[in-house]
Amino acid sequence: MRFQNEKGEIQISSEVFTTITGAVATSCFGVKGMAARSKKDGLVHLLRSESMAKGVRVVFHEDDALSIELHIIVDAGVNLTAVSNSIMSEVRYAVSQMTGAQVRAVDVYVDAMDVE
Repeated sequence: MRFQNEKGEIQISSEVFTTITGAVATSCFGVKGMAARSKKDGLVHLLRSESMAKGVRVVFHEDDALSIELHIIVDAGVNLTAVSNSIMSEVRYAVSQMTGAQVRAVDVYVDAMDVE
């Protein structure tokens, strides 16, 4: 994503957006971590903190807005609606504050619940 102002051009890579999104989402109450579905066995796996970006997909739109898709694993017993709403709000705010980008949508997919 590129921004132009009177002082020059700012280019932000997609890794910045995935890192911000993963860090914010995993800091929300009730989130165990980011999830990735294995292509080999089809099972959902909890991602380590260094590979959180695999659970995030960022789509850039023509009008310099972006949409974010998150795949998460939640703790057992949490209110899924409350956790999802919290993540959507926090991610939208953090990404727009840190990058200046307009966030069109944040979609949260709960891929698994940790019952341990």
